[in-house]
Amino acid sequence: MTVSERIRSIMNRPASRIIVLDTISPEGLALLDAAGSAISYEVRTGLKGAELRGALAEFDGAICRSGVKITAEALEGNRRLRAIVRAGVGTDNIDKNAATRLGIVVMNTPTGNTLSTAEHAFALLLALSRNVAAAHQSLAQGKWERNAYMGSQLADKTLGIVGLGRIGQEVAKRAVAFQMRVIGFDPFLSAEQAAKLGIERVETVAEMLPRIDYLTVHTPLTAETKHLISTKELELLRPGVRLINCARGGIYDEAALAQGLRSGKLAGVALDVFETEPCTNSPLFAMKNVLCTPHLGASTEEAQTQVAVEAVHLLLNFLRTGEVRHAVNMASIDPKTLETMRGFLNVAYRLGRVLSQWHDGGASGCNLHYRGEVTRKDTRLLTAAFCAGLLEGAMDDEVNIVNSEVLLRERGIQLREESRTDLGAFSSSITAELLCNGKTFTAGGTLFGQDMPRLIRLGQYRLEAYLDGYLFLFTHRDVPGIIGSVGTIFGRHQVNIGQMSVGRAGSAPGGQAIGVMNLDSPPPQSALDELTRNPDITSARVIALPAADQLPAWLQA
Repeated sequence: MTVSERIRSIMNRPASRIIVLDTISPEGLALLDAAGSAISYEVRTGLKGAELRGALAEFDGAICRSGVKITAEALEGNRRLRAIVRAGVGTDNIDKNAATRLGIVVMNTPTGNTLSTAEHAFALLLALSRNVAAAHQSLAQGKWERNAYMGSQLADKTLGIVGLGRIGQEVAKRAVAFQMRVIGFDPFLSAEQAAKLGIERVETVAEMLPRIDYLTVHTPLTAETKHLISTKELELLRPGVRLINCARGGIYDEAALAQGLRSGKLAGVALDVFETEPCTNSPLFAMKNVLCTPHLGASTEEAQTQVAVEAVHLLLNFLRTGEVRHAVNMASIDPKTLETMRGFLNVAYRLGRVLSQWHDGGASGCNLHYRGEVTRKDTRLLTAAFCAGLLEGAMDDEVNIVNSEVLLRERGIQLREESRTDLGAFSSSITAELLCNGKTFTAGGTLFGQDMPRLIRLGQYRLEAYLDGYLFLFTHRDVPGIIGSVGTIFGRHQVNIGQMSVGRAGSAPGGQAIGVMNLDSPPPQSALDELTRNPDITSARVIALPAADQLPAWLQA
């Protein structure tokens, strides 16, 4: 049964049953009590395995936090559950693909924790600067050691922030109020929005590191952000920097932090999140100038009340009227439209993924150009799919076709559409332009058949390449021997080339060209280093795309 079919079946049920799987605030339960006879609920916490699977089959809706793990096994065979609402932001404890296949809507409450998490990050920053925890412990042991706990004031210091979404921006506001200088890195924050916040925007994290006194991160944990700060990055810091993490464990390499503290490179580390949680045994805990808390960023009465109330409202509105808000696994598209547009939605999404990894940062605008028969479709949905691909992996929020445009505009990025009904080289095409610091990064795509996305343009170059897997993009002089050289190097490093396309800037040989190779595996850095030593190769980059048959949850049937 599809999501839409389940929504239509809502009105046929005389009453709806809700299960609360984790402890939520009394205010949330009070709303359920006041919902009337059409809604009943039960609180059952600590469920897992067969017991959880059996319980979920008895209810129409579920509310959870992070304690319960709603796996594919827990959902297997479920024919009743219609919605799961996470009272909080992260939904890693819910198998969204399994839920989508069963037509179960998964929603979250993305704004409820923002202020509490920002405040906790700043509380750790302050406490670390003034040795609050260590000084209190000394006093509790009967010591009076004023000289042992000399602190550092925040005013006139420089705070680096990686990730300037909702939480990062709130931290920046507090830092500015404390008269700190703020430097920020976010690939999707425009210069205009940064200026409004009083932030100096930089193009890379590496550019930021030598200039800061404090560093805080507010990004999701992805392949790109795992160990974002490790031994190599610590070498770029000047001595005496303090690091804070209230985002996701694993963004900082904890072993490297310990070494940085031992060497004196770091003046302090404050962590609320850890690579493995629960974490009760870490070498950091016994070290000086370390302050750790057990994932308390959202643990305020206000935050827990807000997310519980919002979660109950979301679920009640869905069960009563079919309203869907803050969905993380589906789009507000009826199945028929989704079926007819899925191929081009996939093209737009994958173009977004390409540009998210190809641009240089500091995006200020996006232009979408639709040409040919595709203009007869709902291009706003295509634009939303592009935005979802562009932002996926860069946001702390779950990104999908429902919320992607809003998240993009929150970063101060302008979005424009243009349509031409006349045919170009293809019966339909989508061209996306990303404007970054005076540069324009362009990618174009089309659809072969019903489900074969193709890349047909990169920058000024026209070509034809598959839009899946690992893409190796390299610009080069259009001279003999380049392609053979690249193939030889990849062969030596056991990297297999599945497909290849080359595009020229003009019609004559000898000018600039671009090569796109579809690789079966990501090339090692040693291979890339060897390639870029060739004076005829001017740039090289690897872009990771989903496999050909892999779709985001919101694009699945």
